[in-house]
Amino acid sequence: MIIKFKTTSYEQTERFGQKLASSLKEGDIIAMDGDLGAGKTCMTRGIARGLGVTSHVSSPTFTIVNEYEGGRLRMFHFDTYRLEGEDDFIASGLDEYFGKGVCVIEWSEVIASLLPNAIKIRITGSGDVRLIEAETRNAVRAGAITEAVRKAGLELI
Repeated sequence: MIIKFKTTSYEQTERFGQKLASSLKEGDIIAMDGDLGAGKTCMTRGIARGLGVTSHVSSPTFTIVNEYEGGRLRMFHFDTYRLEGEDDFIASGLDEYFGKGVCVIEWSEVIASLLPNAIKIRITGSGDVRLIEAETRNAVRAGAITEAVRKAGLELI
């Protein structure tokens, strides 16, 4: 199922992430893709806030993964942009994070086949307007995403 909606500010993108976080559970994976500056880290900040993380969230471009504790669940924020592919991800031991806390992965297409049950989010657009497509195979998760859109004050497209 694909749920489509748009945001017109970084605050709306963050707010959606925050509302989505309330439905996340241990082991969930959010796989995000979009151009540079599309809003992936912005949404991740919202997810972190929704989980109760109080520390500053920034892109882990050079460290590959940032770990955040102190919230309802631990959050692991990945940036796989600099990886060569799935073998590189596994050889680095990064797959060992799966099943622990919530994993949010930017540039997830690099490791796509490792993420069959992830909530997949693609962000496109320019200026202030962002089109967001959230995809899941699970009807319950689709309902939770739709509810997060509604609670964030956004409309489905």
